[in-house]
Amino acid sequence: MSGPDKPLTDDLGEAVPLRGAPTRVVSLVPSLTEAVELTLPGIVAGATDYCTHPDALAAPRVGGSKYPDVDAVLELAPDLVLANAEENRKEDVERLRGQGVPVWVMAAPATVPSALRSLRALFTGILGTGAPDWLVTAEELWRESRSPAMTAVVPVWRKPWVVLGRDTFGGDVLRRLGVRHAYSADDERYPRPKIGELRELFAAGKADVLVLPDEPWEFTADDGPDAFPGVPYTLVSGRYLTWYGPSLVEAHQALSAALTTVTREVRSAR
Repeated sequence: MSGPDKPLTDDLGEAVPLRGAPTRVVSLVPSLTEAVELTLPGIVAGATDYCTHPDALAAPRVGGSKYPDVDAVLELAPDLVLANAEENRKEDVERLRGQGVPVWVMAAPATVPSALRSLRALFTGILGTGAPDWLVTAEELWRESRSPAMTAVVPVWRKPWVVLGRDTFGGDVLRRLGVRHAYSADDERYPRPKIGELRELFAAGKADVLVLPDEPWEFTADDGPDAFPGVPYTLVSGRYLTWYGPSLVEAHQALSAALTTVTREVRSAR
């Protein structure tokens, strides 16, 4: 593997002035941590507290994505830091760059293909590798979209209720598997509707099912469905719904199975 001999740019067009192929990467994004460590084992020298995959990752922790300990990042002497425009703060990125640390910032992906394009650019350009096998497989699996079979409300938080809105990666995952989400045309990416508004969508037949991920809010059979008596629901892995990386290969089959089951339940109730 040979590194680039001139500055490259990230998704936002900012220069990433590498001095060769990175060997010590600090990732501030759980999805990117998994993608990079599985592809290049041992390269991740630091990660956030929320970087739960790969399971065996033993890298030092540098706090959360929104509020990382920048001093701890600098102490790890990374030759590259990975960030995301939505998950990480601009001021932290600028401080790292001000200390001479190259930072690659991924744009917040609105679709599965846009996320995969960013990952391909990261591996083939910044990290100097070819596209990993899991990326090629994910590109093939997620290329097509199914015809919509039902409409879902997709909460990602409770107290207050927050749902998937327009231009979200998770929304596009569902769309490609044949599920519209009720707030896809909302002005906000993450609307905060009142519970009464959400219940009315089901009462009026404008939504058919609840899709409840286990992160960032950990929805369970006892926490989430209780607010919507009688509404069909499915519990899904938040990692499968919102992470962009190797999990997308497993996610296609796992989410398809869960959505097929609840679709049958919805149809039998009609």
